[in-house]
Amino acid sequence: MSEDWQNAGFGLYVHWPFCEAKCPYCDFNSHVTSGIDQTRWANALADEVRRIAEKTQTRSLGSIFFGGGTPSLMHPETVDTILRATRETWHWANDIEITLEANPRSVEAGRFSGYADAGVNRVSLGVQALNPDDLKRLGRLHDVDEAKQALATARQVFDRVSFDLIYARQDQTLDMWDAELREALTFNPDHMSLYQLTIEQGTAFWKRAENGGLKGLPDEDLGADLYDLTQEICNTAGLPAYEVSNHARPGAESRHNMIYWTYGDYAGVGPGAHGRVTLNGQKFATSTELQPGKWLKQAEAGDGVQEWRTLDLPDQAGEYLMMGLRISDGLDKGRLLNMLGMDTLPSQFEEFTEFGLLWQNETALGVTQRGRLVLNALVAELLPDPDH
Repeated sequence: MSEDWQNAGFGLYVHWPFCEAKCPYCDFNSHVTSGIDQTRWANALADEVRRIAEKTQTRSLGSIFFGGGTPSLMHPETVDTILRATRETWHWANDIEITLEANPRSVEAGRFSGYADAGVNRVSLGVQALNPDDLKRLGRLHDVDEAKQALATARQVFDRVSFDLIYARQDQTLDMWDAELREALTFNPDHMSLYQLTIEQGTAFWKRAENGGLKGLPDEDLGADLYDLTQEICNTAGLPAYEVSNHARPGAESRHNMIYWTYGDYAGVGPGAHGRVTLNGQKFATSTELQPGKWLKQAEAGDGVQEWRTLDLPDQAGEYLMMGLRISDGLDKGRLLNMLGMDTLPSQFEEFTEFGLLWQNETALGVTQRGRLVLNALVAELLPDPDH
């Protein structure tokens, strides 16, 4: 068990916490600010990379992901400084995947060539809707034409392009989503992230919903129908779901996200970034300060990681279940049994398999399409009991 992470690889997550505006549905650690000292931030993030790399320097780095916030607000020079720091200590895998999340605004698309020159080889565009009214409702700053142009520009610059859409939006019918998703597929994507709109506590949408101001959200039955329609259209188009919300042509899956879902190790740098890092056979959960200003001071003082929390085997089994059941290929039963310290799986696994919510074979365990509709409740029932 001591080096179990090797079953899934090693990646780096870099969090850029700044946005031009806060989207009303977003519960990520993002902050609207002006006058960012990009050189200062680049150096602080690069120093954090070096510090974590010193602890893990014998590893091969398989992926780097710039998330946020809005990483496409970073200067290409900032990205270059951080990527240079990763090469100083880690060995880059020959097929390393380097993804940057971007808003599809023309000013940000203008930086694409600079990111590619720095080493970014995959971009993930936050399109979110191909409908002007819904883009406004979602608080997006781009329009539909900008989104389409950014997709075209990204295709010219990067070998791999992904984009996000949100569905189950206010007043959205099955026919409307059918037409929008089919239009999205005309851009010939090799990867799409298709998320149902969820109203998260602490967001502007949550407050609006509490006050009765968020009308027209789909009920549970329509939400399930929208999900089923999404699977049907994407399967026919050759982009099956390889994870609950992610669709790809075979071979175009997000390697970085697969590290999360197959429970590898990943370093997390930047405000609010989380990591899972195994050192001397012990797996740790790392976390950082959320507030950008406080994090920056901590990083410049010599350590931007706030906590290294040890994860015992039941903790790891619970996390592996939560992540591994999200992917269509399922999780490795042998790995799970090792974490649980058992020879056979507890009885509830068999019960849920008989109910048609789980599937099993000799080596793997996964969730059926029916099970995906109740995934969170299912995982809660399967998690190891911490008292036993």
